[in-house]
Amino acid sequence: MKVLDLFSGIGGFSLGLEAAGFETAAFCEYDQEAQKVLRKNWPNVPIFSDVRTLTKQELQDNGIQNIGLICGGYPCQPFSVAGERRGAEDDRHLWPEMFRLVQELRPTWVIGENVAGHINMGLDEVLADLETEGYTARTFVIPAVAVDAHHRRDRVWTIAHSNSNGESDGPKHEQRMVENAKNHRLKHSSKQAENIRASEGAVKRTGFLADSERQRRQGQGALGDAIDSEAQGQRQAAQPFNGGQRPVWRTEPDVGRVANGVPRRSHRLKQLGNAVVPQVVEQIAKSIWRIEHETN
Repeated sequence: MKVLDLFSGIGGFSLGLEAAGFETAAFCEYDQEAQKVLRKNWPNVPIFSDVRTLTKQELQDNGIQNIGLICGGYPCQPFSVAGERRGAEDDRHLWPEMFRLVQELRPTWVIGENVAGHINMGLDEVLADLETEGYTARTFVIPAVAVDAHHRRDRVWTIAHSNSNGESDGPKHEQRMVENAKNHRLKHSSKQAENIRASEGAVKRTGFLADSERQRRQGQGALGDAIDSEAQGQRQAAQPFNGGQRPVWRTEPDVGRVANGVPRRSHRLKQLGNAVVPQVVEQIAKSIWRIEHETN
């Protein structure tokens, strides 16, 4: 299955997808530093610079057709608690451009990624848009720790599938049907956000992480000591639980932010900070691969 990788960054999405057997047909990435990384690691894959001007016709003119999956971690600044959370009023609100390409190319699958703050701002729009175009969409909160990374990094993943075989049925629906679909999805999304907030954080919606939180509260043995020390401001790595269970990692990794002599260090940290975790994408891609083969 061919992939159009939007907001590509340094290629985290494509790393995960290709590990599961997908093929990256094209990138779209605005940042020049990220483009250098993409050209080094995917020298034969074309890179388009601006998602706002990219069209189906331009892709076809470059020999890119039959896109089966569109993925993208559209900019998080409009929704991130670290910013002003201006939502659609932010000029970096680029989900509409990604959705436009979904409408034009009609891929079978769409994968979106964003920060946890997206649940309370903007996610309703994404789900409603996809549903009006005939896609069934679900959201999942999957953190980096779910694939044994050494930090939490909560992220919202939207996975959408269409059975319309490339035909756009959504715009042909009566206006009443469209509004009903929107209202249904908005109601579902609002309830989902309420449940997540009530659970003291979106990450606890997975069984493993809920267990981890209970174990954190218990604070047993060496891990409990490590958590106590961390609460006092000491940067100590958590030790595994007795019995060989997985450790619980702190929210942010210790990446050594003070260093001298590392070339292009600030650029590298920025790109890594913006990247998705490829191992999470790989697990999603493997699930899609299995579904496709079972269907065939």
